Amino acid sequence: MSLPPNAPSKSSLNASPVVELRQYTLKPGRRDTLIDIFDGHLIEGQEAAGMTIIGQFRDLDRPDMFVWLRGFDGMEARKNALTAFYEGPVWAAYRDAANATMISSDDVLLLKQAWPGAGFELTGSQRTAVPGYEKPSGRNRLSDIVVIKIHHLRPGAGADFASRFETDAIPTLAEFGARPLAAFVTEHAENSFPRLPVRSGENVFISVAAFDSADAHESVEAALAAAPAWQALLSRLARPTETLRLSPTSQSLLGR
Repeated sequence: MSLPPNAPSKSSLNASPVVELRQYTLKPGRRDTLIDIFDGHLIEGQEAAGMTIIGQFRDLDRPDMFVWLRGFDGMEARKNALTAFYEGPVWAAYRDAANATMISSDDVLLLKQAWPGAGFELTGSQRTAVPGYEKPSGRNRLSDIVVIKIHHLRPGAGADFASRFETDAIPTLAEFGARPLAAFVTEHAENSFPRLPVRSGENVFISVAAFDSADAHESVEAALAAAPAWQALLSRLARPTETLRLSPTSQSLLGR
């Protein structure tokens, strides 16, 4: 899957086979403080340790939620990268300030690509190096909204749901004006860095798409609600889909 053209600062920022979706509940009014710390100080150190900071976002519907995605080359690479970062000088310097903004940081889904090539294609994405960055106009502007949908699957339904999503839902989303970015399913391998917990017992399919505006997203949702093939796909879920409507921060690779 592909993003609009923009490119990462190094070739390793292409699609990661293992991804974490992290949702942090913050103390009231502290989100921008955490974003300043994260965007200003924590990205470079994590990527130097061997991970990819794919995207970080303000949740449009939950003012005290910070959502972000980071990727790894595999489960062993994840263990090595997280060990290097969390035992390194950057986290030691900013850990207390970051943690002081948080109520909970344990809502984490460990994911893998839903099919070969379903991960993020970040070739062309590049962070600005200018403090106080403002959204530019034209094709390289930040997307107004990134939508992550967490589909809860019945046991054993992952492969079939992913296949149907790839063949039926991706073209439908594109037809209605969405820009599909990636798709993932639960990575059931043992947590390779147990110091950071992940949600256990999950069986999810996650789709990520970009929209030009919140209105565009609402229009697509209305069109999908009237599409029989889409509704048939959703009827196979174990419980209702979670929808995260997200606004990328200025240093997010995703959503550019």
